[in-house]
Amino acid sequence: MSSGQHSWLSRALWPVTHVIVTHIFVFLCYVVLTFFNRRIILGKKNVPQEKNTLLLSNHQSMIDSFLVGMCAFYPKVLIKPFLLPWNPAAEENFFRNPIFGWFSYNWKCVPIKKGRKDVGAIFRMADCLKTGPMTLFPEGTRTRDGSIGKFRGGAGLLILEMQPHVIPVCIDGMNEVLPIKARFPRLFKKIYVYYGKPIDLSSYYAAAKTPEAAREVMEKIREQIRIMRSELQDLRSNSKELSEKTFFESKKA
Repeated sequence: MSSGQHSWLSRALWPVTHVIVTHIFVFLCYVVLTFFNRRIILGKKNVPQEKNTLLLSNHQSMIDSFLVGMCAFYPKVLIKPFLLPWNPAAEENFFRNPIFGWFSYNWKCVPIKKGRKDVGAIFRMADCLKTGPMTLFPEGTRTRDGSIGKFRGGAGLLILEMQPHVIPVCIDGMNEVLPIKARFPRLFKKIYVYYGKPIDLSSYYAAAKTPEAAREVMEKIREQIRIMRSELQDLRSNSKELSEKTFFESKKA
């Protein structure tokens, strides 16, 4: 959390205001994504309900972080507020004015400077992981066609430093709910959130924390998310009513 740009009063009230503000927004997202769209969650039991958990997902819309965090930790977050995930966010989009900056600050957004060449961001995110989970989108930008782009190496350095529980996440359908340049969510769409099993990266932890090692880590995670997306699309094309039960039964077949 970057608090230097906020008043002492904002910082003092943050433990309360961030819970209130985030819960209000999560509730609104819950209504839109649950009652006005169909939300299918797969593999939620794979997500540890504890600190130093890193959810790494593909990126399709501006509200993906709320979807991924909400589906992973809601409703338990109501009694364990620390489960509200931290969300690294582009400073030029989420902190562009004082009002939106205040909301972003209370949404547990970690500001990342334009161009993403922000070495200090790794240390800020590391501090945040010590206090709760985090949602991260390694592509660094939203997709226009649903495909999974190249992953940036910065998240790999964070993983090598913090050795978190790494959970691959694949979402599908959010690029139809809130496409790029759309101002309001579209309704009556199907949304899929697929949480994979924790990825074992222990073989990298004893080696030097180099950019090359970070890129290898991220490529391994990207490949797993690509496999998950392929599994999801194959089963979607073969099943009109895909549920968690039919999904995992089909994988075993």
